[in-house]
Amino acid sequence: MEQRRLIYGHTHPLNEKPIVKTLHWPDEPACEAFAQRLALCPALAQALVCLHGDLGAGKTTFTRYLLQAMGVTDRIKSPTYAVVETYDIPHAGQDLCIWHFDFYRFTDPREWEDAGLRDIFASTGLKICEWPEKASGMLPQADLDLHFTVNTDGSRDVRMCAHSVLGEDLLA
Repeated sequence: MEQRRLIYGHTHPLNEKPIVKTLHWPDEPACEAFAQRLALCPALAQALVCLHGDLGAGKTTFTRYLLQAMGVTDRIKSPTYAVVETYDIPHAGQDLCIWHFDFYRFTDPREWEDAGLRDIFASTGLKICEWPEKASGMLPQADLDLHFTVNTDGSRDVRMCAHSVLGEDLLA
């Protein structure tokens, strides 16, 4: 049976395994430079990007750089306690809504429903999720997963996995 996935609002067959790339960020400016390049990709405006890694791996730092590169001028804070922070920016002649989630404190899948997150994930806009494994089974499939690993010298290795055509565009 052919697998199918909703991509860009349309269903397309999946014929290949996820595309995987790995980057090495020797320092924080390398993280910032990658975030600035990713912010230029038009596909990002409709993506679900999930960030994986231990505490202190750089997930929130990366998100700050990405949102700044996209034009967010408000203070960008970690949504650890609030679960979600939202930002609205002008993008391609219209408003773009960005949701930054942190599921670190999730302990029960019912929290997903109680927080009304199903409606947010059904809407258009960029969704960035830290600790997506804490919302396992509730989140849709990410377009792009970024897995952060901290090396002994403080550098980061980032393994990126695209799971959709939109995710492939982000990796290109």
